Amino acid sequence: MKYLIVGLGNIGAEYHNTRHNIGFKVLDSFVEDSKYPFEVQRYGEVSEYRFKGRKLILLKPSTYMNLSGNAINYWLQKEKIPVENMLVIVDDLALPLGNLRIKPQGGDAGHNGLKHIAEILGHQKFNRLRFGIGDEFLRGQQVEFVLGKWSVEEQKALEEPIKVCHQIIKSFCTINMGRTMNQFNKRKTPSNDS
Repeated sequence: MKYLIVGLGNIGAEYHNTRHNIGFKVLDSFVEDSKYPFEVQRYGEVSEYRFKGRKLILLKPSTYMNLSGNAINYWLQKEKIPVENMLVIVDDLALPLGNLRIKPQGGDAGHNGLKHIAEILGHQKFNRLRFGIGDEFLRGQQVEFVLGKWSVEEQKALEEPIKVCHQIIKSFCTINMGRTMNQFNKRKTPSNDS
């Protein structure tokens, strides 16, 4: 069984450790203590992670956020992975910092990465793990906030939800999407009340 786990983000030093790159951060953390380092390949950095008989293709697209669908489409086809075996990790302004939600489909909510993926695939029916980055910005400052760096306090608050993301990825690949949603969408991250 093969799975494509995609962390959305932008390449380049100027985007490193920004809120928009939480997908990259989750995948970097996921392979940190393993023997599965990322390697530069076509359309992104890729790691092949093995878990309980499953082969996970971990992808950090190098296409920039607005063209994420190109990388995803290429790797789905190259590895012959059905779209239902794909999980996209994405930042979400609508959720409080560190809150997580798993969904089997949905709109793009103005997120250019999700919008391009839907355009390329021709539908919105793909699994996503939404990672809350909060909405602590003044009116008109959304872009600056999303592309801004995490504060020291925020970095600490991210530690636990990132660990939960590791559990979600493994659960998604072993016990299926429905049961993973039931198990994790009810949980609250320790640092948040909502």
